[in-house]
Amino acid sequence: MPRARPSDAAVEQRRQEVLRRVIELGEVRIDDLTGAFGVSLMTMHRDLDDLAERRLLRKLRGKVEAYPALTMETATRFREGLNTALKESLAEVAIAEVRPGQTVFVDDSTTLFPLMRRMAAISPLVVITNSMSAIKIFGPAEGIELIVIGGRYNAEFDSCIGPDALAALDRTRADLGFVSVTAVAGGRLYHPVQDYGELKRGALRMANRNVLVADHTKFGKTATYAHGDVSAYDLVITDGGTPADEVAAMRELGVTVEQVHGNGKD
Repeated sequence: MPRARPSDAAVEQRRQEVLRRVIELGEVRIDDLTGAFGVSLMTMHRDLDDLAERRLLRKLRGKVEAYPALTMETATRFREGLNTALKESLAEVAIAEVRPGQTVFVDDSTTLFPLMRRMAAISPLVVITNSMSAIKIFGPAEGIELIVIGGRYNAEFDSCIGPDALAALDRTRADLGFVSVTAVAGGRLYHPVQDYGELKRGALRMANRNVLVADHTKFGKTATYAHGDVSAYDLVITDGGTPADEVAAMRELGVTVEQVHGNGKD
């Protein structure tokens, strides 16, 4: 009897796992991936071709490698599926910052999606965002006033950027702002797309209290454009896997750092 063909969802899940493996290792032989995932060489090549076409990894002769500038940030649905347990644990700490009646800014980072889902249960609340994905989260929620800033829509990030988005931020004010980051090294913040770095700077200006949320996979890395450092934030929330030297560098810049360790924080 022929083997049942895997569903589209199963193929997508496998490709997410392949991408995660490549990100973690940086470079992997295609033969090793074939053995690790128990698929044929032809199937693995199809998976890798799909990921390469989406600019999530680079396919070379006999091997694949992750982009050094973390350009996998440009695929929202893949980013959302990465490190989900870590994002949930960070959200559990971050939600303690939110109070009913506040105006809160959240950017388009998938790291913040679990936080957004928790925020949707708090009312009344005014939420300002550049994320189109946030509409699906907050739209059905009662007691939430959702302000989606305009600007140039970027389909890969499912969000708005550019001068009009920055102007909209300058016309609003938030009690609290949450953003995440693509890369952090020595307390310096980086993003592969300049407009997103500028938007994160704009978010800092419009919020009274600013919180940076990032798991350990973002640390010790850089991307093309720097957009300030952690000293601009009141609080950094990360997990216990963040390298000690990176945590020390942030604290030397004067920011409070909370690390989530399993069942709690320090």
